[in-house]
Amino acid sequence: MRIGVVGVGRFGRLHALTLAGLAEARLVALVDADPHARAALAADLPGVPGWDAFEPALRESGAEAWVIATQTASHIALAEAALRAGATVLIEKPLAPTLAEARRLAPLVAPQSRNVMLGHVLLFAPEVRHIAREARQRGRLHYIQAERHRPDATIARFGGESPLRLLMIHDLALTLVLAGDAEPARVAAALHHRHGDGAIDLAIARLEWADGLWAGLTASYLTPPGMPDDGFDRFEVYGQGWAGRMQLNPQPVSIWADRHEWPLTLAIDSDPAAPSGWLAEELRMFCRVARGAVPPPGTRFEDGVRLLGWLERLEAAAQHGA
Repeated sequence: MRIGVVGVGRFGRLHALTLAGLAEARLVALVDADPHARAALAADLPGVPGWDAFEPALRESGAEAWVIATQTASHIALAEAALRAGATVLIEKPLAPTLAEARRLAPLVAPQSRNVMLGHVLLFAPEVRHIAREARQRGRLHYIQAERHRPDATIARFGGESPLRLLMIHDLALTLVLAGDAEPARVAAALHHRHGDGAIDLAIARLEWADGLWAGLTASYLTPPGMPDDGFDRFEVYGQGWAGRMQLNPQPVSIWADRHEWPLTLAIDSDPAAPSGWLAEELRMFCRVARGAVPPPGTRFEDGVRLLGWLERLEAAAQHGA
């Protein structure tokens, strides 16, 4: 499967390196307007053609599928161009800045979302699959609790993006899977603004379903320097007579020198010689989707639309003090 990557920043770079090592894929294009980003990746992937704009890459590369890992504002326009050219796309979360913009893509999406897959790397973690399997076997859940925290510097690195959209969307996506696709009947949210510049550094959400399921989600930019560089994540579920917990970040690898370090924040090894972990499994699935073998599993276009709807409901609730 001939695949290109548009947007080779932090996560796009991981996509490209991983694809370069998969037997199922042939990496044929790297697209980014930033020449420094392209040059940095070209040093690791010599021989892979690069472009500074998507349209010529779409015409000239021969890519059958594209990973769209650019800033959220450009996702829909890039996906529209790729889909009109007959390609299959994997779009990183969030799908679009707004629900209305995401819906623009709907006329181009094939039945069962067979040409559009949403990036959700956590769904390919064995721990997540096991918790989901346990929930199916043991019956209805009563409560989901998630904590996702990152350092204060994250605000500057991501242009002041709210932790609700940058971080909590991952736990909302997991909650969507565990809630069995049901829509929450009620939502409430609060956003804390940092003293001084007013940037949002803490988001708290509560979602309730008609069947009695509750979810309490927290995301922040509050971890101090002594904690892991990428903060920590914790996800818990509670059912009738049982409970489960996942602690996926940081991974259980520690290094000690003049300080304690946690070098593996996610189970992603993008070494092109032998990529492994969550992202490698996600991209193997994307290759299967692009070949027409299967529809996306829990990562459909409609899932991305529903997540945006939840985000907008939570933002409205926070604004009105619900």
